[in-house]
Amino acid sequence: MPDVVNNTQIPAARVTLWDAVSNFVSRPWYRWFYNMYVAVEAGRRYGSFYSTTTFTPLAINTAYALTFNGTYTRADGSALTYGVYIGTPTSRIYVDNTATYNFQFSAQIRNTAGGTKRVYIWPRVNGVNVADSATEVTLTGTSNDASVAAWNFVLNLQAGDYFELVYSADSTSVSFPYAAASSPVPAIPSVIMTVTSCVGG
Repeated sequence: MPDVVNNTQIPAARVTLWDAVSNFVSRPWYRWFYNMYVAVEAGRRYGSFYSTTTFTPLAINTAYALTFNGTYTRADGSALTYGVYIGTPTSRIYVDNTATYNFQFSAQIRNTAGGTKRVYIWPRVNGVNVADSATEVTLTGTSNDASVAAWNFVLNLQAGDYFELVYSADSTSVSFPYAAASSPVPAIPSVIMTVTSCVGG
């Protein structure tokens, strides 16, 4: 939890919770509850996004940022996001609060021509590669064999910063495919991204 400054001026065990004159919570205790609310609220940021785009590299050994065009929804139909949002271009996921964030993704990768292919995935913050962050995914086997890349990055971002998930491949015969729903299976996004802020960040 973020540091909470005790500016309530509450002498321990000396100020009553309820003010008998106003018949409301006492002012010192109101300040305490309000400060606790602000501290907790500052650390509560989240967003859950996906992509219905199929990605294929146009050139080998070239960096491409994955884009997002969907936001998951709550039970009431509203967007499942608070303080974390897709920006412009849609590869950018912005945060509105300074905190430490957990960016967790899953992406399906398909080998479209058989043989051995290598795909590299890493994060960028504000257009700059995060040092020591890339992972190699090796695809082997016959044509259309698929693999799933899924891990997370814990990064400290400032308010207004943006995150991107970037990939490169040593072949153009790979893809991050989107698959439409086919009963009984729902649609398969090419990429899913879940972002949560970390308490104490």
